Amino acid sequence: MTNHWVDIKNADVILAMGGNSAEAHPCGFKWVTEAKAHRKARLIVVDPRFTRTASVADYYAPIRTGTDIVFLGGVINYLLTNDKIQHEYVNNYTDLPFIVREDFAFNDGIYSGYDAEKHGYPEKSTWDYERGDDGFVKVDTTLQHPRCVYNLLKQHYLRYTPEMVEKTCGTPKDKFLKVCEMLASTASPTRAATIMYALGWTQHSIGSQMIRTGAMVQLLLGNIGIAGGGMNALRGHSNIQGLTDLGLLSNLLPGYMTLPSQDEQDYDAYVAKRAAQPLRPNQLSYWKNYRGFFVSLMKAWWGDAATAGNNWGFDYLPKLDKPYDMLQVFELMSQGKINGYLAQGFNPLAAAPNKAKMTVAFSKLKWLVIMDPLATETSEFWKNHGEFNDVDPSKIQTEVLRLPTSCFAEENGSLVNSGRVLQWHWRGAEPPGEAKTDLEIMGSLFVRIRKLYKDQGGKFPDPIVSLSWPYAAPSAPTPEEIAMEFSGKALADLADPKDATKVLVKRGEQLAGFAQLKDDGSTSSGCWIFCGAWTQAGNQMARRDNADPTGIGQTLGWAWAWPANRRILYNRASCDVNGKPFDPTRKLIAWNGKTWSGADVPDYKADEPPETGMGPFIMNPEGVARFFARDAMAEGPFPEHYEPFETPLGYNPLHPQNAQATSNPAARVFPNDRAAFGKAADFPHTATTYRLTEHFHYWTKHVRLNAIIQPEQFVEIGEDLAKEIGVVAGDRVKVSSNRGHLVAVAVVTKRIKPLMIDGKKVQTVGIPLHWGFKGLAKPGYLINTLTPVVGDGNTQTPEFKSFLVKVEKA
Repeated sequence: MTNHWVDIKNADVILAMGGNSAEAHPCGFKWVTEAKAHRKARLIVVDPRFTRTASVADYYAPIRTGTDIVFLGGVINYLLTNDKIQHEYVNNYTDLPFIVREDFAFNDGIYSGYDAEKHGYPEKSTWDYERGDDGFVKVDTTLQHPRCVYNLLKQHYLRYTPEMVEKTCGTPKDKFLKVCEMLASTASPTRAATIMYALGWTQHSIGSQMIRTGAMVQLLLGNIGIAGGGMNALRGHSNIQGLTDLGLLSNLLPGYMTLPSQDEQDYDAYVAKRAAQPLRPNQLSYWKNYRGFFVSLMKAWWGDAATAGNNWGFDYLPKLDKPYDMLQVFELMSQGKINGYLAQGFNPLAAAPNKAKMTVAFSKLKWLVIMDPLATETSEFWKNHGEFNDVDPSKIQTEVLRLPTSCFAEENGSLVNSGRVLQWHWRGAEPPGEAKTDLEIMGSLFVRIRKLYKDQGGKFPDPIVSLSWPYAAPSAPTPEEIAMEFSGKALADLADPKDATKVLVKRGEQLAGFAQLKDDGSTSSGCWIFCGAWTQAGNQMARRDNADPTGIGQTLGWAWAWPANRRILYNRASCDVNGKPFDPTRKLIAWNGKTWSGADVPDYKADEPPETGMGPFIMNPEGVARFFARDAMAEGPFPEHYEPFETPLGYNPLHPQNAQATSNPAARVFPNDRAAFGKAADFPHTATTYRLTEHFHYWTKHVRLNAIIQPEQFVEIGEDLAKEIGVVAGDRVKVSSNRGHLVAVAVVTKRIKPLMIDGKKVQTVGIPLHWGFKGLAKPGYLINTLTPVVGDGNTQTPEFKSFLVKVEKA
């Protein structure tokens, strides 16, 4: 979230798209009801189903799953064509005036630099701005240059007309235009709109670009960096935000730094590539401090062993020949190229696409270790559970070891919520039986592994034997020790930058924030964005002061938010170029003549006068927000609609003659998985997956009360489809894809209606994801029995929200 949960109450218009927050985030949805009650906010829901969120919306519009870029691109076209944009904001705080290189091109769905054999864009040099002799970007503040981003943006989305939206999305033209009008009302500085999304946007082969398109709408309206605005990702787990913050994705380091690739053996070149220098005069480009963040991380990991001689530990890091994301790991596993796998708090047999492929993959392992409080489908994959898991255990040689862990309520620690708030919690009970915390299990494993390397050596034991492990009980580090480590401390006395004769932080003391991190080895921090979460004053995450002096929900004394306890990112953009708030009634910060201050921690240099012209988007080298994403995205600098890989049409309505542009040309697909895609001729119905309030993923089917209120797997189908296939409510239906089938109870509903797509009636089927063959609820099929293996080109997130099935009476 660029903003936070409570801030939703400050919105005048709320767009829920790509998420069903009333169902999946019922506590957080409170703030939507607050906005409706106290600001008379209008709630818009755009969804393939009439959901629980839609049931309390002011306006609902249907959409075909997987076509959100067409809808949002149509909104962009409407805003630009009708001049419904926040001019002062976009002219000063975005790249609309920037001029793009002359050799940049887009032709019938494909950008310049595409390699058809590699299914991607290995060459992205044309996706860039034009530079002057001084190395800075060329701009045209009049917006007249034909290659300025403003004109390229207008040209790109001219094709996204209301008629194209209706043709591709199935959204009636009048409903679409009504949504446009409601959103356009927030182009005024005195009104704000927020966008709330979740897995309904991320779990597509073009999911990242869907999110970008939503952000572009918000930028045109001036809704980023303001109270009541923002792009707000609603996380599905209590700590999924913390997972990415701490770098648990395969190519990440903590704090959204990245591992080097195989061809990045030179430390200085590695840093230079990531420490982007300003593209315009007097821009901050805060990533230029990358070296300090990186060295401090290496000191946290390797302590005294991280020295200038080994490039502060850079030499210890693996250099990736490819991303080792979930899809890649399971592809290698299915090829028999991985010997063992440790699943920690993860149920991949249920959570990864194509259960049949997953079963084959796990069956080729020598060993599989499960760390979980519960017996999961993954830990039991080798057992025959009849129709729900029909395997022959005698043919599976994988040795499965289960290590029972405690759960969050049985341990101290911090969780990071959707709004980036790190909140400390305390143990409520002791774990049962022989269950141990994850920290104790991992600590014990490390101590044993390090001893083996010390005793027996190895090809390159240094990174393991030299790892800093300064915990009081090496086999059981405490959450408090880890939290202090990721926040960071001084390894030497740090001088006051304003007076070198004074010591600002003494050696061994906790740091106050990431501005104190150094690149000379004198500081350590396990995650630079968390620096300041545990200061010399103590555990900031444990604070519980809910004072809100401004009345707009900025409770800065409650817990601690990254970065720097800032609650709304890019909040400098809430003010005009002179530092005056666009909307004084929702003031976040302002320039008082000497400093920036207000209801939030300024996302800006606190003493930077407005007249210097520094842009508010300080992490970007441009200093402004990007409509033109340069080389940051896999598919291109402007989002373009591509069909789901299992499309009910078989072509892209925007590029009907170009098969290369039917689906995402830069998506993550392995060769063997291409053959597993189904065709509409065999599987005529579109399916999408979703969650229920009564269950939480795959865990609560182990809870008796949850199993009572939602006991049995079902499939939601519309009345029109039910009539077509001769099914009534309560019948059992068989739902098949090109990868398998499931049988479940049919819930016949008015909530899903067929849509007319380019003259063809398209039926949508809704399938909740919570069932499996373990737990107290009635056994059911894993939903990924049906889903294809294809990932977003940027995140590799699987396409769970749009695939083809055939529904028939069982």
